[in-house]
Amino acid sequence: MLNDLISDGLTRIRNAYMRKLDTAKLLHSNVVEAVLTILVEEKYVENYNIVEEDKKKFINVVLRYDENGKPAINEIKRVSKPGRRVYKGRDDIKRFKNGYGISIISTSKGVLSNKKAHSSGVGGEVLCTVW
Repeated sequence: MLNDLISDGLTRIRNAYMRKLDTAKLLHSNVVEAVLTILVEEKYVENYNIVEEDKKKFINVVLRYDENGKPAINEIKRVSKPGRRVYKGRDDIKRFKNGYGISIISTSKGVLSNKKAHSSGVGGEVLCTVW
């Protein structure tokens, strides 16, 4: 059994980009789905859909590449881990990679990007960074 579905999903996306695959298959959870929604909004992945196979839910993620075949994601990292949680207050949420990347934060208003969390004035647990 996996303890951390978020890091498993991020690793599957990272590995699929390294192998230049069109899709990645992730295990479903509500937090992983919320993270993927932000990645679609910020145009790091094309799309995702939820599939049920043998009473288990999976998420098929369609990856995004540019016209030269370069992946849309250069780096995707898990920040807060089960052994070490990382929290940021509303004043500590800054731009990531000078605005070229995003941080995904679990707040009291749901899972938000660092831009939306900063504008909403909320802080929370930093789940991952993407650029």
